[in-house]
Amino acid sequence: MSDTIADEKFVELNYKVVDDKTGDVLVTVDYPIGYVHGVNDVMSEEVTKHLYGKKVGDIIEVPVDTKLLYGERDESLVFTDHIENVPEEYREIGMTITMENEKGEPKNFIVTRFDDKTLTVDGNNPLCGRDVTFILEVLTVREATDEEVDLGGAVDANPDLNDILERAE
Repeated sequence: MSDTIADEKFVELNYKVVDDKTGDVLVTVDYPIGYVHGVNDVMSEEVTKHLYGKKVGDIIEVPVDTKLLYGERDESLVFTDHIENVPEEYREIGMTITMENEKGEPKNFIVTRFDDKTLTVDGNNPLCGRDVTFILEVLTVREATDEEVDLGGAVDANPDLNDILERAE
């Protein structure tokens, strides 16, 4: 049994996303992420392809081109409205507001600015347009059980498979 990351191995890791320009930590996880490598899309392939062959204790840095993940920044997804048109519970920087388009499709917008007169929301992913590096620390590598392979992760965890890079949204 190999202790290196390969397809159908159960992997747990911690990670953070760092802005290359400022050095600020933009995203961190509060608890280890567990998934079955090559089975579940818990992270973008842009990141997971760098994990093959890594083992417990390895820490790797993966520069990520956010344009590949999110496309170009779209200024048409930035809206400013009069503050009186926005319920008070949404008047907080970082608050996520889910809105629907004319087709009824949901889209998350984040409150990025407000003052006495206006409130601005942005529908772009907060990592969009930034140069970032994922710093990943491998905590666990082991054979996945058949049930974990079927689920794509730990049997008792039920992770949100698309949560990792959308967490900042």
